[in-house]
Amino acid sequence: MTRGTGGARVLIYSHDSFGLGHLRRCRAIAHSLVRANRDMSVLILSGSPIIGSFDFRTRVDFVRVPGVIKLRNGEYTSLSLHLDVQETLALRASIIRHTAEIFEPDLFLVDKEPLGLRGEVRETLEMLKDRGTPLVLGLRDVMDEPSLLAPEWERKGVTPALRDLYDEIWVYGLPQICDPLEGIELPWSVYRKVTYTGYLGRDPMADRPPSLNASLVNEPFLLVTPGGGGDGGELIDWVLSAYEVDKKLPLPALVVFGPFMQPEQKAVFQTRVDALPRVRAITFDAHIEDLLARSAGIVAMGGYNTFCEILSFDKPALIVPRTLPRREQMIRTARAQDLGLIKMLVDDGARDPWRMATALRHLPQQARPSDVVVPGLLDGLTSVNRLAGRCIAAAPQPRVVASQQGL
Repeated sequence: MTRGTGGARVLIYSHDSFGLGHLRRCRAIAHSLVRANRDMSVLILSGSPIIGSFDFRTRVDFVRVPGVIKLRNGEYTSLSLHLDVQETLALRASIIRHTAEIFEPDLFLVDKEPLGLRGEVRETLEMLKDRGTPLVLGLRDVMDEPSLLAPEWERKGVTPALRDLYDEIWVYGLPQICDPLEGIELPWSVYRKVTYTGYLGRDPMADRPPSLNASLVNEPFLLVTPGGGGDGGELIDWVLSAYEVDKKLPLPALVVFGPFMQPEQKAVFQTRVDALPRVRAITFDAHIEDLLARSAGIVAMGGYNTFCEILSFDKPALIVPRTLPRREQMIRTARAQDLGLIKMLVDDGARDPWRMATALRHLPQQARPSDVVVPGLLDGLTSVNRLAGRCIAAAPQPRVVASQQGL
């Protein structure tokens, strides 16, 4: 049969080998697009093992490709299947291509990795390019130190893809805060494709499903979140040590371990939490936006999505950025602190509990992000809606497969 006429279609790819950042960013974009376009459908391609735990708006759905995980030596392995990584990647690439063939998107939006994980999106990009489908690369505000990102992109052969395949590059931030392409030598034709959208804000007035964990703390509280939790142990340890030494901290804490924290580590932390009357802990909350909105302050590691939520819900925040394996969080947090948007506490390895306790005492009295005026700071989703509409309007009409024209 031929493609239906039910409106525009957007396909979003996110490699999602680990963590929550890519998935939550793509989900926010998808929800914004369908909210602004009543006849649009958005399909997300993701490798996240927990994508099914999230709610999706009507006309947003997902296809989960087999998961992979990055090992400490930098190599990838299959997350669940008894397949070697090459077989897993071949399976992922085939699913991605066939999904694009059948879905026939009017716009293909790729998150962060220009060619996908180990180049798995290249064939799909080339196929859609031949069809005239607009191809867009979406980049967060910070990728990594230029000295590290430049050789990585050279090794992956990114420049030819940016030059020859992609029509546009959307940076989800502002150049006066961070420029993800700073220090990377690219052709001028690539720079001309770049549009800075502003940060992807979350609507604080939108109807949000209530968190099932909201009743755990009935008074003002601090929300402690290391994102996915796979590398958040140091932050949790430091916060718990502060509550252990300072029994008079004014506000209780709700700690969200994250779904990727190792069970053994989580069990140790839970034992410590159980001994602290002013601290509660949960593993994961798909409706964490409700907890963010209710909190009196946020303690976090400084990933992109958490930063956007801090700005959107206008919460005083204490950020403890990681520095490995990428310096992305440190770069973003330092620039944001210079502007007065948040406060940063650098992990010096010693993690003095009294130093953290002092910072937690001061957190509720900090300035809010809205006290600083940065034009266009949270215009990201509005800009993405506008840019997507422009791309789709310029896209060719869906092609009818010749062998099916008579059906």
